[in-house]
Amino acid sequence: MGVMGRLRRLFGRRPQREEQIEYCATIILYQAISKLDTLAVMSLALDRPVENAKLGRPMIPLAEGAWVEVELPKLGEPPPLAIDVYSTVSTDQARLQALTLVATLRRSTAWEVRPDFGPSDD
Repeated sequence: MGVMGRLRRLFGRRPQREEQIEYCATIILYQAISKLDTLAVMSLALDRPVENAKLGRPMIPLAEGAWVEVELPKLGEPPPLAIDVYSTVSTDQARLQALTLVATLRRSTAWEVRPDFGPSDD
């Protein structure tokens, strides 16, 4: 395969597929820590690898159809950091996985973390 073929394969269009709905539950991390360090610590705490790091959307898989990503604050904004737990199954699954992650991080780290599911979690 030539250079152009490789480039198209790397950067070209992906095959069309049905868009999956992604449900999200957010956890707030009140620490001054980088995205990479956050992912590394979570990977160790969960005993799961960081995937897609080279593709620009690093994530850690959780249960079937669920994963966690880290959102950085905008440039110049201080913490907190948003840890987003996604699910293709349901909002309930995303929230359950987020609560499980909160418990794991509280047990495994000295981080101050709490769920932030919006108005319905009051």
